[in-house]
Amino acid sequence: MTDKRFDVRRLPAAATLAITCFVILYIPMVILVANSFNSGKVIGDWDGVSLRWYAAALQNDAFISAGITSLILASCAALVATTTATMAALATTRTRGFKGEGTIHLVLNEPLMVPEIVLAIALVIILAQVRQFTGYNGLGYLIIAHSAFCIPFAYMPIRARLEGMDLTLETAAADLYAGRFYTFRKVTLPLLAPGILAGFALAFVVSLDDVVISDFLKAPGQDTLPTYLMGQLRRNLTSEIYAISSLLLLISVLIVVGAWLLTRKKT
Repeated sequence: MTDKRFDVRRLPAAATLAITCFVILYIPMVILVANSFNSGKVIGDWDGVSLRWYAAALQNDAFISAGITSLILASCAALVATTTATMAALATTRTRGFKGEGTIHLVLNEPLMVPEIVLAIALVIILAQVRQFTGYNGLGYLIIAHSAFCIPFAYMPIRARLEGMDLTLETAAADLYAGRFYTFRKVTLPLLAPGILAGFALAFVVSLDDVVISDFLKAPGQDTLPTYLMGQLRRNLTSEIYAISSLLLLISVLIVVGAWLLTRKKT
């Protein structure tokens, strides 16, 4: 008998379609990075290779300030989101099925299904009332908003790691009269660590690259890297913007690659 299993690689023009998609996706990034090394002042007019725009970016106080804000925001949001996602993943994978479990999955994944601008508008309405009541106008609102948005991104790799973990070691620890907390600290947590780190990295990147929620909720003087870049594009497009974008792209790629290395299966 012939093997009639479905194989997407045998579909007509599948390779051509895949290559076309990759070209459309990555060629603009290649052009952006290439232009960041253009020594000329006129965009599109190549005048030699230079690092002048990277030097200018690193001496730009507004860029440095936006970068520090982004790092603080992304780190805090990723920490809160990863902690919450870890507890949620443990509750939904290390317990017997319970009533309402499907609803919990729906709530956890809701930010992935709702358009981001809808979530941003909803958060603006709620947090505006909090601002008016408390008078507080700091970075905490952005941290709360980013944390809520990043939870499902951290939840997915953590839950996937838990579902792939054998219960044998945890059961053996229980048989040896180890308490739940001791078993979690000495057995579950070390095995779960790659998933937690991957979830943290993914949440960090999502928060670092977010534009819509940040632009809706930021107060004066709270520009993040994406909102700073968007503001600069409206004023004056220079190769310095390309250099800053390339640095942001490099950071994102390094974090994503690191997350992949942590979660890949060892052969």
